[in-house]
Amino acid sequence: MRVSSLVPLLLLLSLPAGAQSPEGGQPAASKPRTLAGRCGSANWVCVSRCIDVTCVDRCLAKGCEEALKSLEQCAEKSGCGPDDSACVARACESQCGRTFEPAPPSPEKEATDPCADASVGSGKVPEEVVGRWTLEAASLRPSERARVIGGESAEDVNPRPDYERWLEVTPQGCFVLSTKLEDATLGKGNELQVRSWGAFQVDEKKDTLDLKTKAGQAVGTVCGKPRVIGLSKQRFGPGRPYKYDVEGDTLTLTAQTPSKQTFQFRRQKPEETR
Repeated sequence: MRVSSLVPLLLLLSLPAGAQSPEGGQPAASKPRTLAGRCGSANWVCVSRCIDVTCVDRCLAKGCEEALKSLEQCAEKSGCGPDDSACVARACESQCGRTFEPAPPSPEKEATDPCADASVGSGKVPEEVVGRWTLEAASLRPSERARVIGGESAEDVNPRPDYERWLEVTPQGCFVLSTKLEDATLGKGNELQVRSWGAFQVDEKKDTLDLKTKAGQAVGTVCGKPRVIGLSKQRFGPGRPYKYDVEGDTLTLTAQTPSKQTFQFRRQKPEETR
């Protein structure tokens, strides 16, 4: 794997949603449908299956993007201090309620350790893939490369640190894929940890793996209130095959799609996961 074929993740974080296009191998829920004009479970299902930020942006672009813009404009006009989330929550309570789907009448409990259920995993997997991995870099699709490399310099990029992604794999073949969305994306005072989990199936002869999602949750604070949004009843679609390679503390996944998009993860040290 040549590192030069990857673009640093911060560069990808600067891409606006309009510059991205869906591709086979990305979540089947990339066209989410939810309550008209609101961000909701269909968006979070889509996000939960993403690895790269361009996929996340696509998930929020349909039925959710305009609502988030209106919430951001409300915060700007509120007169609250830049770090006063409580003030913004009070001033924009009504707008926030129009931005997100309402809480379910019977919210479920947070699944703090979904891999504790032995039925979730696929069975024993190679020891080299076990651990918690943080996404560090991803290659660009052809449709994105011309815009980012050909039309803009690194100085033109505005990094967006509001996305944080990690992948955890257990010895029993269970995976948890997590994306953290903070207030830079969801509006002041709002944040969600969007997770999906399922079977991490490895074919050692072909050096391929498949992420077969079984369930998920979005957990955090929305409109000033704690929220646990169950995603298990939603349709996650088929698994996603990848070629994989492990060199030291680096895990590289290459999507088995025409673009061969590549994702590079760094293994977290024990002290980083505490």
